[in-house]
Amino acid sequence: MLRRPARMQYAALCYRVGKKAAPEILLITSRDTGRWVIPKGWPMQGKSAYEVAEREAYEEAGVKGRTQKASIGSYVYRKRMDHGVAISCKVQVHALEVEDFCKNFPEKGTRRLEWVDYREAAKRVAEPSLKELILGFGKRMSPPPEPRTANG
Repeated sequence: MLRRPARMQYAALCYRVGKKAAPEILLITSRDTGRWVIPKGWPMQGKSAYEVAEREAYEEAGVKGRTQKASIGSYVYRKRMDHGVAISCKVQVHALEVEDFCKNFPEKGTRRLEWVDYREAAKRVAEPSLKELILGFGKRMSPPPEPRTANG
C-alpha cells in the first residue's frame, strides 16, 4: 500500500521572555479535541511560511509580534479530517516573540489560551517531536545559570 507524503502546515511558537526567567510559551487548545497545541495552519497563496505562522497566531490566539523568517524546526502529527480519515502532516515551526495582544480576533472564545513555562509546555503537547522542539528552544532562550559563589 502506498503512503501519501505528509501535507505541509506552518506554525508559530509564540513566546515571551522576562528579565531573568526562562521563556514562557503560549499554548492554545484545539477546537475539536481540546488538547494543547500551538497555532498552525495550511499554506496560503501569496504568503511565505513565516507569514502564514504569523497570521495563524493572530487568528487563533490574538497575538502579534516579531516572527523569525527561518524555521526553528518541524514536527509530524496525524490530523483527523472532517470526513474521518487521518492524514500525516509535517509542521514547519517559526518562533514568534509576542509584542501585542488583540482584544478581538477571529477565533476568540473558541479556544483556551495559557502562558506556561517552556518545560510545562513540552509536557502538555502530545507530539514527541514538538516536545523536543519546545525543550530545545526553551534551553537556547534561557539565561545562563548564575555563577555559584564560594559561600554557597
